[in-house]
Amino acid sequence: MSPATVLSVVVLAAQPPMRIADPAPPRVRPLPLPAPVVRERPHPRVEVMGSARPVPPGAITRDWPCFLGPTHDGVCAETRLRKRFAPRGGPAGPGRVWQLAVGAGYAAPAVVGERIVVFHRLGNEEVVECLHAERGTRFWERRYPTTYCDRFGYNNGPRATPAVAGGRVYTCGAQGTLHCLDLRTGHVFWKRDLQRELDLRTSFFGVGSSPLVEGGRVIVNVGAREGPAVAAFDAKTGRLAWGAETDWGAGYASPVPATIHGRRVVFVFAGGRSSPPTGGLLCLDPRTGATYFRVPWRSRRIASVNASSPVVVGDTVFASSIYKLGRSGILLRVGPGLTHSTVATTRYGSHWMTPIVRDGHLYGFADSSLVCTDFRTGKEAWRVRTPFGEAQEEDPTQPRSKLGRAGLLWADGAFLCLGEYGDLCWLAMTPKGMKVLSHAKLFHAPQTWTGPVVSRGLLYVRQNEPDRTTRRPRRLLCYDLRGGP
Repeated sequence: MSPATVLSVVVLAAQPPMRIADPAPPRVRPLPLPAPVVRERPHPRVEVMGSARPVPPGAITRDWPCFLGPTHDGVCAETRLRKRFAPRGGPAGPGRVWQLAVGAGYAAPAVVGERIVVFHRLGNEEVVECLHAERGTRFWERRYPTTYCDRFGYNNGPRATPAVAGGRVYTCGAQGTLHCLDLRTGHVFWKRDLQRELDLRTSFFGVGSSPLVEGGRVIVNVGAREGPAVAAFDAKTGRLAWGAETDWGAGYASPVPATIHGRRVVFVFAGGRSSPPTGGLLCLDPRTGATYFRVPWRSRRIASVNASSPVVVGDTVFASSIYKLGRSGILLRVGPGLTHSTVATTRYGSHWMTPIVRDGHLYGFADSSLVCTDFRTGKEAWRVRTPFGEAQEEDPTQPRSKLGRAGLLWADGAFLCLGEYGDLCWLAMTPKGMKVLSHAKLFHAPQTWTGPVVSRGLLYVRQNEPDRTTRRPRRLLCYDLRGGP
């Protein structure tokens, strides 16, 4: 079989979680009463560019509280979004509302109500900031020290998107520092040093799996040296609730919840730095950490990770590894007893973006190729290198029109695509092919690998490296998509 292949398929009765005592229960600091008043103030690193339009009548709007959004699948329920950008000769792209100068990191923002939570690194500190989502003013900021250094010379900032639930913010830094903060005030309820407490394995790119809040638990793919591979912490107290699995390291895919045959489960795609490389898909009970089944699925290249989150539709689950050509993805069907069977393996494999399913077909980027795959059979419908042709090898300082390893989001009847060099597109895609509806060059910067976020008609884009044309530094940019056809 191929480099990314089923090493074995193991069908298990639910296996109990690890027996593990909490090595360092955190001290919980209650919110003072009365709660401190936090006033909205101008942000010293925010430049306001204009005002957003009002939300159009009849528009559906939603929060975006965690990685992949409220439904954990990259599908946005928003409507009445603007899909036509300015014509040639006019201002490029949608209207810019504000921009925040940020530090290092790949974490997407989380948006709840009028608040947006931004997680990044400035100097030798990881920073959690809460801003007004439309005005860019700041409510609060919390900082703590970090010494993380990316061994491959990439970005040294946090990778994991914050999760907001029950009025609390949960963040996990690149060194495994887990925080629980109050959304209104930034008060720290509790914190944990997972690197030290659980003896996390050395990884390629630090801790990067975003936390999932499910059933009063904060679930993290930790990859501890002797286990657990996955750990859950009480959302209110931070105490270790359970640990699951022992021998798979942490991947960069984030846990995904689902209801299958009336039972709530969590899928975790584990597998990071190990020799020989190990990892695969876990199906867990989010209440207890019991393992319903595990499917080894990992590229045989040691310098690889499982980074694309599982995709769940009905009783079918898709997972994919990468770094070698061949059958990189696997489609599984889950039976009523939470057993599983392999439906198909696929040529398509996602690097880190989580592909999106619409009308029975899976759409995603396999490195720089955009691919459509039948979600029921695994048969590939089509593949294009990029909508703008092959990569250009001339002057690297000049803007490129290529999407590269892009991210997708489904919103208002079309695909919103953010390319890795700062291209923004609306795409129409069906099993018969794809069409570019509109295209704008937002900036010219590499490593635009953070997925786009849309909430209340506003688009948030993270520019992870300086603009090679304008020399503008790293930014979080807020654009107005409200009120268009």
